[in-house]
Amino acid sequence: MAHDIVILGVFVADAAFRSARLPRAGETLIGTGFTLGPGGKGSNQAVAAAKAGGDVGFVARIGMDAFGEMGLATWSEAGVAPLVIRDADRATGAAGIFIEEAEGRNAIVISPGAAAAITVADIEDRRAEIEGAKVAVTQLEQPVEVAERFLRIASEAGVTTVFNPAPAASLPEGMLALCDYVTPNEAEAEELTGIAVGDRASAERAAAALLAQGVRRGVIVTLGGDGALVIDAEGARHVPAMAAGPVVDTTGAGDAFNGGLACALAEGQGLDDALRFATAVAALSVTKQGTAASMPTRTEVEALLAR
Repeated sequence: MAHDIVILGVFVADAAFRSARLPRAGETLIGTGFTLGPGGKGSNQAVAAAKAGGDVGFVARIGMDAFGEMGLATWSEAGVAPLVIRDADRATGAAGIFIEEAEGRNAIVISPGAAAAITVADIEDRRAEIEGAKVAVTQLEQPVEVAERFLRIASEAGVTTVFNPAPAASLPEGMLALCDYVTPNEAEAEELTGIAVGDRASAERAAAALLAQGVRRGVIVTLGGDGALVIDAEGARHVPAMAAGPVVDTTGAGDAFNGGLACALAEGQGLDDALRFATAVAALSVTKQGTAASMPTRTEVEALLAR
């Protein structure tokens, strides 16, 4: 069955620890809270896109264990179609997330588990779903050659491709030319271009460098609380952030943005409108704890946009 949006990515169980501040190397802190829930960039983006109103299929590899069942339950609740491979030999991945309460800052360690074993052959098995989509999205938590094949299949079929290069890694020659839109954050843009990104002007330079490497339609550098910087054929422009309430937890904000962007593009929204929609999804997500659990509904997004 075809879906408007197909997302390739990782599912992991997120173990989130809250404390007054982030620990230093070698230090033990007494935490103030703990939660266990669904995570992984691809899964978060799929949930965000589906809750925002998108028709989403999610491609991943998970174990046949309790964490894998958590993933299936999460996608069922959000309305995501699981195009997943079950791995009897490997455990579902997990992530440790450390959250500083005062500022909402976080530090994350991820062990992908079964997700790291996804193969190019697995992607070929999902070719029909990829080619039948309107928008295809991936990141770099799974092997880069798998992400590259996914983008190539989608690109050659005329599907709009969104590449979130997170975490940043060395890319095969020509991979960016398979991408309609690339959406790094400041650190990822710097890693990919060698241009230090600390403000809008440097973000514009990094975005222009990525566009020159072959990105077809636009580069969007997300700037956290300062919104985003986009550059395309119409030039560079700043996309302001939105305030939806007090910031509680920034974990997953980038995933919320990418999921919202995919949803809006699949609906045929122009880029500027799609970026505004994505910004609203991200703004709402940081007002709640967690990752998948923090993704807003379409009703919430429309209410914020109406304000």
